[in-house]
Amino acid sequence: MRRASLGLACAACIAAGPVSAQSDFPSRPIRYVVPLPPGAGADFIARLVAEKMAADLGRPIVVENRAGASGAIGSEFVAKAPPDGYTLLQCYVVTHGTNPAVSKLPYDAVRDFAPVGMLATTSNVLVVNEKAHVKSLPELVAALRAKPQSMSFASTGTGSATHLTMEYLEQQAGIDLVHVPYKGAGPAMTDLLGGQVEAMFPSLITALPHIKTGKLRALALSAPQRSPLLPDVPTVAESGYPAFNAVQWYGVCAPAGTPPAVVQRLNRALNAAVTHPEVRAKLAEQSAEIAPMSPAEFGDYIRADIAKWARLLKDTNLKIEP
Repeated sequence: MRRASLGLACAACIAAGPVSAQSDFPSRPIRYVVPLPPGAGADFIARLVAEKMAADLGRPIVVENRAGASGAIGSEFVAKAPPDGYTLLQCYVVTHGTNPAVSKLPYDAVRDFAPVGMLATTSNVLVVNEKAHVKSLPELVAALRAKPQSMSFASTGTGSATHLTMEYLEQQAGIDLVHVPYKGAGPAMTDLLGGQVEAMFPSLITALPHIKTGKLRALALSAPQRSPLLPDVPTVAESGYPAFNAVQWYGVCAPAGTPPAVVQRLNRALNAAVTHPEVRAKLAEQSAEIAPMSPAEFGDYIRADIAKWARLLKDTNLKIEP
């Protein structure tokens, strides 16, 4: 009986171990991986939110940039990290939206991660350079239906969010532009401003300074709602394509297998951070809208976003070369 009692006591201690570890979470600093270079939009958001989350959790959160391969290097690193809640990923529309739909990746965006929560979304904006003759989305559509491929558009690369957002519009509106891919936003924006290409679907924060100077003309926003930064610019949905919804989004993921109690604790800290008035105001300055979600809601969002872009490729027979 003594042996049996001792065995039961040991079993109870072993069983209580993980529960105790989870209830004590976090007991040490947390690593927050941003799969983009310092200074990128995702990096700004991560550092802003990490500061508030650290105060809530009572432990430091160290933001670490692991850029490369369109976010795949940092994402793979987190996917293979111990599933204990101490390594997090700044996932975003490329790592867990467009890339899984168009590329073969060293990770599975659904199977290899535990969604923690959504941070924020920001709109892309359809712009044309100041020399373009069209002044609205209906005018652009009419011109291209009358003469297909009479305009070209820049993207930050084949298969990028800027590329696929324009392909999405082409599909919805029944138009055809000439795609000119660039290696990054800098050269694409330079040629757009110089008139070498006529149109682009960049992020709002990228295009806004040039819209304000009149160098670019904003025709429509890709998000389902207007932006307070451009209140007079309609959305694509308002302009005759109600199903259109394509946003840049940012969230937090942990490695698959992270204990649910740990994920829930991180989610509470995350949602408290993004709804903090100071964070909300600073995100608004960057044209970002907060979008707090539960882990389950964020997981559903990721799966739906991947499915949307995969469906676009299938419906348009669009081939993305590796």
